[in-house]
This record gives sequence, structure tokens and C-alpha cells, in this order.
Amino acid sequence: MARAPNGRDLRGFRALEALHHRDFRLLWTGQTVSLIGDGAFLTALGWKTFTIAGSSRLGIVLLCNAIGLLTTLLIGGALGDRLPRKALMIASDFWRFGAVAVLAGADATGHLSFELLIVLATLVGLGDGLFYPAFGGMVPLVVDPSRISSANSLIGVSRWTSLLVGPALAAGLYHATGSATVFAVDAGTFILSAALLSLARPRVVDTAASEGTLREIGAGVRYVAGVPWLWVTITLFAVVLMLQLAPQQVLLPELVRDHFDRGVGAFGFLTSMLGLGTVLGTLSFGQLQPRGRRGVLSYWIWVVNSLCLAGVAFVPWFAAAAGLSVLRGFLIGFGVALWETMMMELVPDRLLSRVVSLDYFGSYGLMPVGLALSAGVSGFAGPAELIGGGAILSALLFLVASRRPWLRAVD
Repeated sequence: MARAPNGRDLRGFRALEALHHRDFRLLWTGQTVSLIGDGAFLTALGWKTFTIAGSSRLGIVLLCNAIGLLTTLLIGGALGDRLPRKALMIASDFWRFGAVAVLAGADATGHLSFELLIVLATLVGLGDGLFYPAFGGMVPLVVDPSRISSANSLIGVSRWTSLLVGPALAAGLYHATGSATVFAVDAGTFILSAALLSLARPRVVDTAASEGTLREIGAGVRYVAGVPWLWVTITLFAVVLMLQLAPQQVLLPELVRDHFDRGVGAFGFLTSMLGLGTVLGTLSFGQLQPRGRRGVLSYWIWVVNSLCLAGVAFVPWFAAAAGLSVLRGFLIGFGVALWETMMMELVPDRLLSRVVSLDYFGSYGLMPVGLALSAGVSGFAGPAELIGGGAILSALLFLVASRRPWLRAVD
């Protein structure tokens, strides 16, 4: 029986149940370290790009990284259902280690250029696209079915905590020793992740003979198209992230400055409050582990989350916006863990990596459009109207879909 440091057992902490499994502990530890490294990497990459080429070109580097990710996501899904997922994840870790190690070396020797940044950021994105579908399909292979909820809760805690710890680590290392050190540390986290994964012994998935990558991707698309709660939700999120996430990334700093008359400290505080909420929400999901009417519950979570974002945009008090940010984070953490658990429990193992890849690809496919639109229309309306209007429209979309019979049938 697992026990706390003071000797008391952990039976009451349902969110921690997955830690009873050795293979999950290996997977989770490696990913926690790697995600912190990724958070540090993105922070250092952004500032280094700014110092080399200016802020206008940072978007080009991030866009190339995203294009690399989208390029290999569907291929990664097909490979993750055909090949051993552990081997695919380790290969991706070594691929990304190579790209980031070259980046660190070029930076340390003074040979880093804007063009090389674009190439290496794209290579990192290509590796990410191979890794994420295999990782999503790996989780059910290293825990008992009854502990998938706990596993997703702990993974969520790592994911959201890394968004707070990674940037802080990057800032300290960057200031003390320079950006090359941050890149080198991130490269090392991929080696640690691969080493821990090599020790894991996941359950083996029965796979059919290869039909070719394109045919296998097509089989995944046909499966998703035949399950309304999957394809409708993925489509909704493609639209909603375009309406919500893209305007936030472009316009939230302007909202903080013009609507609340605050500066960068307030902007960072709102981001921190959102991060705090996501950690609390993810842990709450792991503790409560809801089982009934999960489809309807997930949609109502996104309805309320969207209304909270509208509140952040329109309330006149900064303290109220901070409180709504915590609530939004709670709902995001809870909702993402719930969605990932539903996929892992309800989608067949032999198709899971492909469905995960389609979820990523579909959900984020319209983000470049949203970023372009947000930048293009920012001169015609204020940030509050654009952020709040997109949030209200998103809430209405989820509300309409929540009344469909197929969603009520999802348990």
C-alpha cells in the first residue's frame, strides 16, 4: 500500500492511484521533466528570436513549429497504431534531442541565425507530431482501466504545472548563463524521457497487418466520422479555439492595458491564476472521477468556461477578472482530463493513436486562421468586444450541441 511520507496511506487520494503502477511512474516522471523543459524551451526560443530578428518574426518561427507538428500528426497516429508506441516515443525523443542539441550548440558558438531557427523549430514540431499520438495511446497500456482517470489527472497536473515552472526556469537560466543553457537543458530532458521509457513494459496491443499509412489514416477518419460525440466535438473545438484561444493570444495584453489600465505584471498575474485553476481542476477530476452523463457534463463545462471568458473581457474590475481566470482554469483542467479519459476508455486500443492525432489535428487546424483574423480585425473593434463576442458565440455553440440525443447517450 502506498504511503505518504508521514506513514499514512494514500487510499483516500483517488487522483494518485495511477502511481501504484511502476510503468506509469516511469512514463509520468519522464514526461513531467520533459514538459518543464518544453516550457523553458518555448520561452527561450521566443526571446532569442526577438533578439535576433525582432518581434515581427517570432510569429514566423512559431508558425513553422506548428506546421511541422501538423505535418506529422496524422502519420504519427497511423504509426502509433501499427508500431510499438514505446519505440515510436523513444525515436521521437531522440529526434527532438538532436534538433534542440544542434540549436544549443549553434547558439553557444555564435552561429545561430534566423534561418537556422526556422529549420530547427520545424524539426522539433515534426518530432512532436510523431510523439503526441503515441503518448495518448500509451497511457491505457501502463495502468489498469479503473485508473485511467487518475493517470489523466496526474498528466494534466504535469502539463499545466510545466506552464508555470518552465518559463520561470528559462528566465533564471537565461539571465544567469544565456539561452544556450536553456536549450541544452531541454535537450537533456528528452534523453531522460527516453531512458525512463526504455525501462517500461507496457501492455501489448493486437494490431492488424499494415494497409499503408494513407489507408490507415483513412480508417481512423472513417471511425471518427461514424461516432457523433467524437467528430462533432473535434469540429466544435476547431471553431471554438479559433474564436477564443486565437483572440486571447493576440488581444489579451491589449485588454489588460486598455480595459483594466494595468501593465505586464497584471497580464502575468492573469496567466498565473489560469494556471493555478487548471492544476486544481485536474486534481479535482482525478479525485471525483465522474462516470455518468459524461458527454453532457463535458459540454456544460465548456459552456460555463466560455461565459467566464466573456466575463473576463467585460467586467470592469481586475480582481473579478482574476477570480474568473481561476474558475476558467479549473474548468479547463477538469474538462480536458474528462475528454482524454473518455477517449481512452471508449475508443478501441487499436485505433486510439489515430483518434488522438485527429483530435489534435482537427482541434488546432483553424488556429492559424484565427490568429490572422484576430490581427486583421483588431483595428475595427476593441479587445473586449472581440474576446467577449467570440466567447459568447462559443457558449451558444456548445449549448445547442449539448441537447443532442447522441451526447446524452455517452456515459
